[in-house]
Amino acid sequence: MIDSELARGADVLVRDQMAVKPGESVLITSDTAGDLVAVEAVLNAATLAGAKAAVILNRPLPLQGLLADPFVSAPLAEAVKNCDVWIDMTCPYLAGSNTHDAAMKNKRTRYLLAVDIGSGGLRRVYAGVDMDALYAVQNELDSFVAAATGKTGHITNQAGSDVTFTLAKPSYGKRRRADVPGTTSVPGSCLMYPELDSVRGRVVLDTLFHEYHIPLRTPLVIELDGRIQSVSGGGSERAVMERALRRAAGGDFGYIIHFTLGFHPTARQGQGFVEDLRVTGNNAVGFGLPWWEPGGGENHPDGLMSLQTLTIDGQPITENGVVVGPPKAAKLAAKLKPLVH
Repeated sequence: MIDSELARGADVLVRDQMAVKPGESVLITSDTAGDLVAVEAVLNAATLAGAKAAVILNRPLPLQGLLADPFVSAPLAEAVKNCDVWIDMTCPYLAGSNTHDAAMKNKRTRYLLAVDIGSGGLRRVYAGVDMDALYAVQNELDSFVAAATGKTGHITNQAGSDVTFTLAKPSYGKRRRADVPGTTSVPGSCLMYPELDSVRGRVVLDTLFHEYHIPLRTPLVIELDGRIQSVSGGGSERAVMERALRRAAGGDFGYIIHFTLGFHPTARQGQGFVEDLRVTGNNAVGFGLPWWEPGGGENHPDGLMSLQTLTIDGQPITENGVVVGPPKAAKLAAKLKPLVH
């Protein structure tokens, strides 16, 4: 059922974040395992915005990124190159595939990596908080991380994670409105790229997105000394994760290619991958090879560390999941007030 909060969340996504204008062509991609009520809400919002909107519904892709290419139909591959806005709600996702790359090369399409966002996510992540206030925190954190290039990051949590790394130059900050061609993602997280060989220590993961998204009964532990050295725990999911790690790095264990800092006050864990990684204090850790390395691409598996304590150059940024720095970001984050229950 599309209630007022769901409709408002879809409208914020369509008109506010994606800047959809009357007459534009909007394509929504989803799959049969997705939340079709959420898809309908986004379709309605695009139509009410005056756009010419359509949905392509697929079977779930077996793999994401470059590895999705053999499973993409010709009609879908053509459609993504001929739209102004592409909202991708598939899981696994199409970002990083040659299909996605072809759409980006047209210098027309604005792409949103919405992964598996559902009705609850639209209510909480988009209708749940004032977007201007949320992006004020986003900008402060993105700017701080960019200025800390070359500094040391240190992450721990109560589950036993303890990892250090040197911050590499960020690729981009997240734009408030996706009003120019290119790729963007759901608001509420800050990316941190490490120098690959600098990562040392252990990450303990309680949720995985390897070939699918799954919370773990037994934490999975990854030890690193530059490259991944070992994988343990995780119950029956360890074999799937090891397969995904080797697939993403050309047969060997690869690296950590990104850390993140979630700071969305109304995102809730256990509701899907895209929402999990935006819960305040959560850290979605990406593994594999970066896209600029031979064999790299957006086909990497991810894992979630909860309640992270993060310092950068000795300055506390989060403590047990609470944003405490830098000072302006912490003050703005503390003022974020939920707009929904």
